Amino acid sequence: MTTSLASETAVPISSSDFEAMLSFSRTVFRLKDNPAYLAALAGTLPDAARIPTAWPSVLMGFDFHLTSAGPKLIEINNNAGGLYIGDGRWLPQPVNATMAGTLSERLVAMFPQQWSSIAIMDEDVTGQYMYPEMCAYADLLRANGRRACVVSPEDLHAEQGRLTYKGQVVDAIYNRHTDFYLEGEDLSHIRAAYEAGAVVINPHPRSYALIGDKTRMVDWWRPGLLESCIAAGQVARIRAVTPETHRMLEMDSDALWRDRKQWVFKPAARHGGKGVVLGKNMSRKRFESLDRDDTIVQQLVPASEIELAGNRMKLDIRLYMHGEQLIALAGRAWRGQVTNFREEGSGWVWLNIEG
Repeated sequence: MTTSLASETAVPISSSDFEAMLSFSRTVFRLKDNPAYLAALAGTLPDAARIPTAWPSVLMGFDFHLTSAGPKLIEINNNAGGLYIGDGRWLPQPVNATMAGTLSERLVAMFPQQWSSIAIMDEDVTGQYMYPEMCAYADLLRANGRRACVVSPEDLHAEQGRLTYKGQVVDAIYNRHTDFYLEGEDLSHIRAAYEAGAVVINPHPRSYALIGDKTRMVDWWRPGLLESCIAAGQVARIRAVTPETHRMLEMDSDALWRDRKQWVFKPAARHGGKGVVLGKNMSRKRFESLDRDDTIVQQLVPASEIELAGNRMKLDIRLYMHGEQLIALAGRAWRGQVTNFREEGSGWVWLNIEG
C-alpha cells in the first residue's frame, strides 16, 4: 500500500494562518499542566487518565479548516498518522525555523533513548490501512539502535510483571489503537502493566482525556471554566479557533432542529469522521435517533477549498505536535461530505508557508 498523494506540488498556506494554528496548539497543550484546569476536570477523568506522565504524547494531530476569519479547529487526534507515503518516502516538509533537522530526526527524537525496546501497537495491526506506516516507524527506530516490533495487543504477553514480545521485554508502546483509555478486554493485560508502571504507553490516556477528547471543546465553551484557569487573552485565542461546541443534551431540541443546518453532530467517543452527520443533510428520523448524552454539536465550519489538477477539492490542515514542538505539517485534499480518500484525486498534500 502507498498512501495516496493528491499532488506532488506543495499547496501554499499563509504564514499568518500557520502562526495562528501553532500558537493555538501550544496554548492548548499548556492546559494539561494548569492546576485550575486539572481541578476543573478532576471528577470526569477515567482511572487510566489519572496516571502522571513524564513525556508529551507522540504526534498529537491538530486538524483545522482555513476560513476568512482564520483557522478553525475541527478535531484533535490523539495518535495522528499519515506522514509515510510509501516506497520509503515520507511526506515532504516546508523549510521553517520552527522545525529543526529532518523529519526522520524529529520523529525519532520523540522517543527517549531509555526506551530501548518499543512495540508499535494497533488492533488487528496487519489489517490496518496504516500498517505500512507503522512498519516504517519501526524501521526508523531500528536504524536508531532500538528494538522495534509492530504488534496487535494479543502479541504482547504479561510475564513476571513486564510485557514481552517473543520473550523480549517491551519498555514502551507507541499506541496507534483507538481505545484510548485501554478499556477493552483485549487490552486488559496492557492496561494492568501500564497502571503498575511496568510499561510506558504513548500517546497515553491522559493526553486524550485532557486535550483530545471532543468533550474538552465543550468545556472550552462552557462559561467560566477557561476564565478560571488562564488569562483572558488565552481564552480569546482558544475560542477564536475552536468552533462553538456543546453537548446535545444541554441544548433546546426544537431550536436545534430548526437551526440544524448551522451545526455538525459528532459522537463524543469516536475519532475522525466516523458517525459525523452534517445537520443540513439530516432527516428528522436521524435527528430523533441520536443519543443526546453522547452527541457533540459543533458549529459548522465548511472546509477550505483548493484547485488541484483542474479539480475543486476540499482541504484541511494538520499540525503534528510533540508537546509544544511542531514535528510535521500536512494537508488532506478530498471530495465529499467528510474527510476521506475514496474519491479519485484525493490524498495527502505537502504545504508551503508563504508570506
